[in-house]
Amino acid sequence: MKQTDIILLNESYVPRQEAKIDIEDRGYQFGDGIYEVIRVYGGRVFLLSEHLQRLKRSADEIQLALPLSLDELKQRLLELTDRTKLDEGIIYVQLTRGVAPRYHGFPDPAVKAQLVAYTKPMDRPLTQQQQGVKAVLVNDIRWLRCDIKTVNLLPNVLAKQKATENGAFEAIQHRNGTVTEGSSSNVFMVKKGVLHTHPPNNLILNGITRQYVIQLCSELNLRVHEQTFSVNDLLQADEVFITSTTSEIIPVIQIDKDTIGEGRPGPITQQLQQAFDQRIAELKTKTVR
Repeated sequence: MKQTDIILLNESYVPRQEAKIDIEDRGYQFGDGIYEVIRVYGGRVFLLSEHLQRLKRSADEIQLALPLSLDELKQRLLELTDRTKLDEGIIYVQLTRGVAPRYHGFPDPAVKAQLVAYTKPMDRPLTQQQQGVKAVLVNDIRWLRCDIKTVNLLPNVLAKQKATENGAFEAIQHRNGTVTEGSSSNVFMVKKGVLHTHPPNNLILNGITRQYVIQLCSELNLRVHEQTFSVNDLLQADEVFITSTTSEIIPVIQIDKDTIGEGRPGPITQQLQQAFDQRIAELKTKTVR
């Protein structure tokens, strides 16, 4: 058995082949659950507390009682990282409302949430970060609580598939011409040295990397406007980039048939990438987790 085949299932660490989910788990039948994806660099977990705080917020928003405290969950995820000997990759953690006879309403309060977490080796997308990527535009057909990181992801799946079919890395979504976010990322544009990104309301997920990039902008004295902008604004931008836990900061150099800026990663995007890389290098030298 490979080290990465160890799964955290509720309170136990078990081999993957023993990690069984009941057919009446509400995550399986209703998409009634939430999740987080957390980066690991050099065996160090990146922004773990921030991810767990968002997990708690998502749980509160769907009235899901966590089966353990955030401190307990943190320690178990760190132990999972140790047990799987993960050096570079991700932790996936998911909570569902538990196992109960199929009924749309909530189950009895005695039904406990089901926790599953596992690790996966994953390289950083350095080629895409250095060269930039293509994106496509799609209508945002999601529900109106995109701020909750729910496992209900079918609209995102359809958007990502359109990107894949068109040889693109990401699909950028818009509602009636207003840009919201990517299928699995947040979107920033740069115009005349100022960054713009959709405000963190119910129409987007307030990405942990998004928040971290805004923090970096403050430290670098870069102005950020958290306000809506149109598809036309996006296509006329000097620079566009996307952010996410797995993508980090990736420049978008083409959207559909439109070239963005000069068709290569822009200076502000590169400045933020360099700052982000420096933070990762610092994280890897830390002895305290």
